[in-house]
Amino acid sequence: MSVKIVEHATIIDGTGRDPYPATITITGDRISAVDEQAVSDNVNGTRLDASGLTLMPGLIDAHCHMTFDESSSNDELFFHRREALAAIIAGQNVKKLLQAGVTAFVDPDCIFDIGVDLRDAIEANVIPGPRMLSGGNALLTSVGGTAGRLIPDAGLRGYAKVVSTPDEIRTEVRRQIKMGVDWIKVHVTGLLPRQKMKGEIQAWSLDELKLVCDTAHELGVPVMGHCRDANSIRDSVIAGMDMLLHANFMDEPTLDLVIDKKVPITPTFTFQANLADHGHTVGADENLREIFRREIEESAELIHKANKNGVPILCGSESGFSLTPYGEWHYRELEVFVKELGFSPLEAISAATMQCGNHAGFDGETGSIAVGKLADFILVDGNPAADVTILGDKSRIKSVYVGGELMNTEPLPPRKPISGWRTSQYSSSILTKDKIDG
Repeated sequence: MSVKIVEHATIIDGTGRDPYPATITITGDRISAVDEQAVSDNVNGTRLDASGLTLMPGLIDAHCHMTFDESSSNDELFFHRREALAAIIAGQNVKKLLQAGVTAFVDPDCIFDIGVDLRDAIEANVIPGPRMLSGGNALLTSVGGTAGRLIPDAGLRGYAKVVSTPDEIRTEVRRQIKMGVDWIKVHVTGLLPRQKMKGEIQAWSLDELKLVCDTAHELGVPVMGHCRDANSIRDSVIAGMDMLLHANFMDEPTLDLVIDKKVPITPTFTFQANLADHGHTVGADENLREIFRREIEESAELIHKANKNGVPILCGSESGFSLTPYGEWHYRELEVFVKELGFSPLEAISAATMQCGNHAGFDGETGSIAVGKLADFILVDGNPAADVTILGDKSRIKSVYVGGELMNTEPLPPRKPISGWRTSQYSSSILTKDKIDG
């Protein structure tokens, strides 16, 4: 069994502890020793000099859509994707996560059924990539999710599987578990054409949510819910959900319930933050930018309070869309946590490492630098405990290890256009005669 000894590093262990100097010994795929004293030269193994570098757990992205290929619209995602090509492209895109220091991620839902296959290919060493946990198709009712009328009244479209009856719910949950999913995802809320309330509207009854959770839990599989209003969060917690995605627009009674049950939250602010701060560079609507900016501000206080009361808060980037391309923004959630939620840099790092390792389905096997943990770590030029945005500079991520193995982080060759893969427009606005006449 191979032995590696990483010497002279400054350790950020993911627990929130202040950085400290130590030598790390890796035996096989696990950390076998963390020594704050120098390791004797008599210890056999390959020695790696990490002088001047920070050794920390690799980032874990608890919300990453690996099969979407940076879609710019639901139209593109639903009608411009082909199953075999989507799988091949996902196998290339996953390498971009390694370049950004991501050593594990959760893909909540996928197009077709390719998430499980991608995970299995990574685990079999067919494709190099971070550790992966996969959901199947997101469960929706005929009310739909955030794609409105693009969602059919029944069947499958894109990532969405529409279920309406108790039998359909049970059958689909069991089918996905038979296929090998690690998570069941429910799109608990959605948008209506003439909706008057803020956020989204709950599209599932409490009894339906309980049926999903009971069916999945009977077979040992956890359930996560996309929840963007207080009622959906409350009912998801009562139903037995194991993770809440977004959890925006909470009220105080709902927060108290979340705190009581300690249900992990993955706020996933990166998409909103990118649109609010940088949307003008890609032509985003100014009104939408302002809506998302306010959404972060309004959610920050309650999620900060949840964190202070022991609710695990996890980092997720929602990479997979045109505003959150792979390999670019996985650090961004840490920055938002520090700037908007009042986290210290070390708390934000813990949210992106140990908390995900403990609560995103990895069973505590990864996410921290400690004896017995999987040797998933990165070497960084700089001190992320002082400035988490260092993690957004890929030139500072000097080495990435998964299971004690050094991963290839060389950039991929530029990709050429694929016919029919992206949506195209005749124009960005309507050509009226007034525009010509001035």
